[in-house]
Amino acid sequence: MRLLARRFGVFRLPINYGVNMRERGFSLIELLVVVAIILIIAAIAIPSFLHSRMAANESSAVYSIRTINTAQVTYATTYPTVGYASALNMLAAPTSGGEITSSNAGILDWVLGCLSQPCEKSGYSFAIVPGTASPDGSLNSYSVWGKPTSVGITGFRGFCSDNMNPVQYDPTGGINCTQPLQ
Repeated sequence: MRLLARRFGVFRLPINYGVNMRERGFSLIELLVVVAIILIIAAIAIPSFLHSRMAANESSAVYSIRTINTAQVTYATTYPTVGYASALNMLAAPTSGGEITSSNAGILDWVLGCLSQPCEKSGYSFAIVPGTASPDGSLNSYSVWGKPTSVGITGFRGFCSDNMNPVQYDPTGGINCTQPLQ
């Protein structure tokens, strides 16, 4: 019988052949190959993800600087005897539902208008630097800056603006902004 089976290509498989293969699972080599492929894909994807996150943080910082500038104009228009706000908390909403006044104008949200400067948002720290006061005591100039909390990790560039200039940036991540934002 065996001779005939070999001659005509008919082989008998063991009765439990399919059961053993299903129970055996994957070999160690097969699992290592799959893990190696996943690690290669992750090594390619993670730097792109981090760069995208820093670009998003920088975009958020520029938007926040512009929001603060708009809030300053609104504040100076609403409170002409005070002029511009000297700190971010003056532009924020009053705590615990208090009355809106020149010390808590309710123009900025609680993230940008935190209680003490610098205020952190999306990996950047923001602050207002008061400028000069006019003879009547109102603040007639200010500057605002936003810099990464960790240069190279949360962002590369620092951003600045004031009541007279558009947003500019510092390529080193500081607050010495001389480059115009394109």
